[in-house]
Amino acid sequence: METAKSNSNGRLIAIIAMFFLFAMISFVTNLAAPIGTIWGFKFAGNSVLGMMGNMMNFLAYLFMGIPAGNLLVKIGYKKTALWAMGVGVIGLFVQYLSSVVGADSVVCEIAGSAVTLNFFVYLLGAFICGFCVCMLNTVVNPMLNLLGGGGNKGNQLIQSGGALNSLSGTLTPFFVGALIGTLTPQTAMGDVAPLLFIAMGVFVAAFIIISFVAIPEPNKSAIGKKVKYSHSPWNFRHTVFGVIGIFFYVGIEIGIPGTLNFYLADQSANGAGVVGEASTIAGAIVAIYWLFMLVGRTLSGFISGTVSTRAQMITVSAVAILLVVCAILIPKTSTLPVPEFIYSGGATVPVSAFLLILCGLCTSVMWGGIFNLAVEGLGKYTAQASGIFMMMVVGGGIMPLIQNAIAGAAGYMASYWLIVAMLAYLLFFGLVGCKNVNRDIPVDDEVENAL
Repeated sequence: METAKSNSNGRLIAIIAMFFLFAMISFVTNLAAPIGTIWGFKFAGNSVLGMMGNMMNFLAYLFMGIPAGNLLVKIGYKKTALWAMGVGVIGLFVQYLSSVVGADSVVCEIAGSAVTLNFFVYLLGAFICGFCVCMLNTVVNPMLNLLGGGGNKGNQLIQSGGALNSLSGTLTPFFVGALIGTLTPQTAMGDVAPLLFIAMGVFVAAFIIISFVAIPEPNKSAIGKKVKYSHSPWNFRHTVFGVIGIFFYVGIEIGIPGTLNFYLADQSANGAGVVGEASTIAGAIVAIYWLFMLVGRTLSGFISGTVSTRAQMITVSAVAILLVVCAILIPKTSTLPVPEFIYSGGATVPVSAFLLILCGLCTSVMWGGIFNLAVEGLGKYTAQASGIFMMMVVGGGIMPLIQNAIAGAAGYMASYWLIVAMLAYLLFFGLVGCKNVNRDIPVDDEVENAL
């Protein structure tokens, strides 16, 4: 009886620890897009350069995804998380350094803009932070799925943790927008330095706390033995489709609010009545997108025990397609006033902006849903698959960059056709691609004596 109670308490503590790390992932990741408006303004409104920090953040996943999965097997979940937080402190500090060094040293010219040394320092910091969040994601997702017992219950736990992730994501662009206010030639990284120091402090505190928390280590084999892998996650069709789905999904999740932030902050382009502190308004509007993700994940956390993950994926993909298509087709001259609780200055924004932030209700379910469906039935291959999934999160850097290139050539709203195409793939994954057709592959642990 005492052992069962102890195991239950240990499981609860582990879940709380994973929830906390989930929140930190979003906080660090969502610094990139709103901070990017500073650089975009500095470089004559070049939104592609403005999104480069976001690109570097996600590019790190491409390099760190598989190594992070291997770390889970070699040193365990807890040590991987501790290493990740140490890397996070370094990355945030390097971003801070971009506010105090190299501001007057022009290195090169890109797209007609004179690029200074501090911009490259900032990109390096964003890249290092990408290593951090990749490692944390590799730990958190399979661990929550495991603690929930897989299936619908595993998805329920991921969605519940994702609610805190969304809460953190809601606050980040709001705080950054408030610190920036109106973009001017004097706006610089130093204006958002307080958030960087807060994040560093939180990582240090988290490192200390997690050091004393007992985290389950499902990949630990018996001493002197090693697990045999006769196949790989790539042998499972539904996992391969899921890997592609993660690539597109993160591009959708970041692309919708990231491009919207540039659209609303670019007063010369939207022509829709966003006046005054446009960056503050944009940050507040985009924060509602992340708030809707919080609402969606909270609701999914309640219903995922009874409503299948597949049914949720199909529904939200179809609804998101409808919302984005309507946002594209509605003229930007059709506007609505910004609610007073968001911004009290009496501004108006395009109706399209409200439709796009509603997509947060849909995208909220997708990350946990794709991961849950794609690793179902993988057994001992789950840790390796998690590393592969994290590698493909690079889509959150590549696809928004492509979207902003399209926005520069064809307009902000036209760029959202790329989002529609990616959502269509996720609808296919929910309808067909998520079915496990490789159940003949053995997935239970087989061990052999280590040489």
